[in-house]
Amino acid sequence: MTARHLSYPDHARAVMALGLPLVGGHLAQFLIGLTDTMMIGWYGAEELAALTLAHSAFFTLFLLGAGVAWAVMPLVASYAARDDQVMIRRATRMALWLSLIFCALSAPVLWFSGPLLRLLGQTEGVAANAQIYLRIALFGMAPALGMLVIKSYLAGLEHTRIVFWVTCLAAALNVGFNWVLIFGNLGFPALGIRGAAIASVLTHGVSLAGCIAYARARLPEHNLFVRFWRPDWEVFVQVFRLGWPIGLTNLSEVALFAGSAVLMGWLGTVPLAAHGISVQLATAAFMVHMGLSNAATIRAGNAFGRGDADHLARGAWTVLALSAIASLLTVALFLLAPAPLVGAFLDPDDPDRAAIVASGVTLLAVAALFQLVDGAQVVALGVLRGVQDTRVPMWMAAFAYWGVGMPAALGFGFWLGWGGPGVWLGLVLGLAAAAVLLLARFWGRTLPRFHNTAATA
Repeated sequence: MTARHLSYPDHARAVMALGLPLVGGHLAQFLIGLTDTMMIGWYGAEELAALTLAHSAFFTLFLLGAGVAWAVMPLVASYAARDDQVMIRRATRMALWLSLIFCALSAPVLWFSGPLLRLLGQTEGVAANAQIYLRIALFGMAPALGMLVIKSYLAGLEHTRIVFWVTCLAAALNVGFNWVLIFGNLGFPALGIRGAAIASVLTHGVSLAGCIAYARARLPEHNLFVRFWRPDWEVFVQVFRLGWPIGLTNLSEVALFAGSAVLMGWLGTVPLAAHGISVQLATAAFMVHMGLSNAATIRAGNAFGRGDADHLARGAWTVLALSAIASLLTVALFLLAPAPLVGAFLDPDDPDRAAIVASGVTLLAVAALFQLVDGAQVVALGVLRGVQDTRVPMWMAAFAYWGVGMPAALGFGFWLGWGGPGVWLGLVLGLAAAAVLLLARFWGRTLPRFHNTAATA
């Protein structure tokens, strides 16, 4: 049976077979940051507040650089559909080049992050601790982005299980690294937030090494690192053109959440700590939608490479439905068991525990509101990237996040005096606006144009 004749249940099974390892890989990757947050939360509330800001700053830059890595996924999927092995290699190599260039450009921002955070209104102690973390974490940027490029290459070829297992191994090692380096076990000194940063760098390195080892062993025909030093400017430009709008779209969204962390910092250490925990929980749910979005990108890329419009449309509906089901399950969890979820991040003897839990429970109730729209907007982005439509979606997302979301967060949180819940309601509006605009883009313009192109080909 060809892809053109797949039924919706067939699409659902195919998406689940491809997407579940990607979901698991994203969740395992998320656990690297989650274990940092939980263990630092046990170490101290002030360190947790600093780590919240440091993670926001690091991942703001990381996701900007991730644009070229994620561009590899639709390109490789499209080239694989055409059986063009040479272009698979060329695109992946140049994405690695672009990632290394980005790492060099981002290093000064991470190194001098303390003064930047103080300019944004953060306290001296929080800014200093965040800078300590980021000066170490910058050495993990190159392996983290390199790993993402190789993972996107493997996922585009539908080698998704290895992505899952390598990332699971790295997440497990990160727990051990944190236990040793944060708290000073096995004869090591207790390094606190420095230990969390070192553990993350080591973990990113292990992930990269595992993915490269698999690629060299199982896909030797691509020879990704043979004569790696040789430039390929034509493909360099191609990957950059597709990747920079993805990176800026990532930046728009992650900066929205980083900006919300700054706003919560203005409200005090307790609201900021509660925000950090709630963001971690909401991000865990988002990883499910991200994995489904990646599956949508791969399958849309294959449909694009074959010129199969029916496969593209059915696949998009299927992924949206699966994302909606995942959202409803998350809503139930956030509304029925918020206190144990928030409390798991905190030392039982922390004097601020009760206040942080109370604030976090309220924020999770608001987070339940944006699950459906958050899933819908990231799946829409995934499908659009699969057909290499990235520039207009970039502008749509930027408008939704910053033209709607951030002004609403300021208005509800400070002008109306609703505090932390008001800031989060602003996030809900921004994500909802993005979902509406991006879905309208796909169903109203991109898909009809693809139908017309496929019909005349």
